[in-house]
Amino acid sequence: MKQPFEKLVELHGATVLRVCRAVVGPSDAEDVWQETFLAALRAYPGLPPDANTEAWLVTIAHRKSLDAVRSTGRRAVPVGEVPETPSPHGVPGSGDAGNGLWSRVAALPDKQRRVIAYRYLADLAFNDIAAIVGGTPAAARRAASDGIKSLRTRLTATELEGESA
Repeated sequence: MKQPFEKLVELHGATVLRVCRAVVGPSDAEDVWQETFLAALRAYPGLPPDANTEAWLVTIAHRKSLDAVRSTGRRAVPVGEVPETPSPHGVPGSGDAGNGLWSRVAALPDKQRRVIAYRYLADLAFNDIAAIVGGTPAAARRAASDGIKSLRTRLTATELEGESA
């Protein structure tokens, strides 16, 4: 017997929100989270009782996140005045001035960033991740490995620069 839908939101809502934040960023994550659960609510009656609901929800979140990223690229952003240069201080209020872990994760190639988010934030198996992003479980495992290696290299290089200063 399937659980009530409200129980799914309670059990997996935080995981889905973390995945949305990792893919679309903190500003659009809540909107994508809501769209995810609206779509899931519509499709839930047809879901088989033995389905992996967490992976199902993360798959929906992934697709909704990609839709949001694509639509952001097509949407005009009105501004009063175009700044001449980007701020050397990174995102205001982020506290890492472009040198923190989140900045480095955001700089990873898209697939590596998404695989790392699904594996380490949503705790999904590589089989489920491969179904979401496409490819094989081995390719997903490799993307995660390459992403973590890149993060370690960049963080270690920053720590060494800090010691020599």
